[in-house]
Amino acid sequence: METVTLTMKNQPKLYLEADNISPDKFAGKKASEIAALHAYEGRDQTTLSKYFEVAGEAGATAADTRIVVKGDVSRVKYIGMKMTAGEVVVENSPDMYTGAWMQGGKLLVKGSVEAFAGIGMKGGEFVIEGNAGNYLGAAYRGDWRGMQGGLIRVKGDAGSDIGYFMNGGTIVVHGNTDVHVGTHMEGGKIIIKGNAPSKVGGQMVGGEIYVYGAIDVMMPGFKYVHDEELEVDGESGKFSLFYGDTGERHPKRKGQIVYGKLYLKI
Repeated sequence: METVTLTMKNQPKLYLEADNISPDKFAGKKASEIAALHAYEGRDQTTLSKYFEVAGEAGATAADTRIVVKGDVSRVKYIGMKMTAGEVVVENSPDMYTGAWMQGGKLLVKGSVEAFAGIGMKGGEFVIEGNAGNYLGAAYRGDWRGMQGGLIRVKGDAGSDIGYFMNGGTIVVHGNTDVHVGTHMEGGKIIIKGNAPSKVGGQMVGGEIYVYGAIDVMMPGFKYVHDEELEVDGESGKFSLFYGDTGERHPKRKGQIVYGKLYLKI
């Protein structure tokens, strides 16, 4: 695997939309060609070379390409957008839409991410060593298709509205979350190893949510079923199962109503 290193040299005055920072866009290119790829600062089209020093060259394909992003990228959006293969390592904390609509490969952020990270994600592995902002693995504004596949792992805390309209895949948060986890959830799995204050699983009709810590206020549409032993994310434990959201219309499978499942660790 060939490595391309981008090092921030000039901070954008506004915010930089850099959706070309992706193994798919870098594949088959030399450093000079990568530097010439376009980006947008506000409404002005510019190039990556205005902001980054570019070193190395990409592999022949996305799968053969590794990108390392260094420096202060707190004003850089869309890193790893729609990537299908390869690897991206961001050594600090980028702005919004990191890993948006990701389809494959590996994306590692050693800092934190802002809102809308991993929205519409279809595949791949996305690891955030710090915290995640609001709408992690959610749907885009006005869309009903949230995360559909892949894995997002947050080693810190996450904000509100994670997994909004989630259809598939897995989100693991090792810390706490804010409100509105799994709203309108239709599939997939959310694992919260800390606390979730309230409004967990509102209007969900499918999928699974696991909460290891406390939920301050349970949604009224969830009904206790029973306790069971489960293995979740490689750990065994006892959980209380609740079906919900019972206030919603639910599909049937083989004549049986399909509910979302909310598990609280005992």
